[in-house]
Amino acid sequence: MSAPCRLYLITPARLGDLAGFGHTLASALDAGDVAALQLRLKDVPEAVMAAAIDVVFPICASRGVALILNDRPDWAAKYGCDGVHVGQDDAPCAEARRIMGKDRTVGVTCHDSRHLAMEAAEAGADYVAFGAFFDTTTKDAPTRAEPDILTVWQETMQIPCVAIGGIIPDNCRPLVVAGADFIAASAGVWAHPDGPAVAVRQFNLEIAAGLAERAGAARH
Repeated sequence: MSAPCRLYLITPARLGDLAGFGHTLASALDAGDVAALQLRLKDVPEAVMAAAIDVVFPICASRGVALILNDRPDWAAKYGCDGVHVGQDDAPCAEARRIMGKDRTVGVTCHDSRHLAMEAAEAGADYVAFGAFFDTTTKDAPTRAEPDILTVWQETMQIPCVAIGGIIPDNCRPLVVAGADFIAASAGVWAHPDGPAVAVRQFNLEIAAGLAERAGAARH
């Protein structure tokens, strides 16, 4: 997972037919640059998560896409995932880092708080996630973040920041310009009216345009 800004996909909370989702995922990842896939299955038994990992891991690995497991550093380590993402109500960042070891990725939800993000950075996070930036139906978002949090973070801190929450191709460019290292999308890809592959292509076009605008602003 590397900057200057890349797409970070998050799965739906339920995948349905795993073989069918695997086909859809492969098509989406082949449509454009994707840095990571967060496997976000809420409140499922370990066997269900393990089956999902078995399907998506080889699809991601063959395309150089990091597989990040949501919530469960113990399962992420057990099944060899590339990383884990924890929220403020999940395992503490330091505990996730201990479980995952020093070579795998740990990301932390920090809502609209630079204080929480700095604490996560000090505890060993590899990235922090700010949001929600827009209305979202994917999860209950307790906070609303403004784009300038990305700018301030980019100017003052070293570890990457992820923008998350209600992001679709049509609204992501200002977040890229503001300084997001990653644009996280879930429904903006899987529920796109023209399909996930089209969404990934559109996201990449908007990210490229946002990076060009960011570079132009930096020159002036």
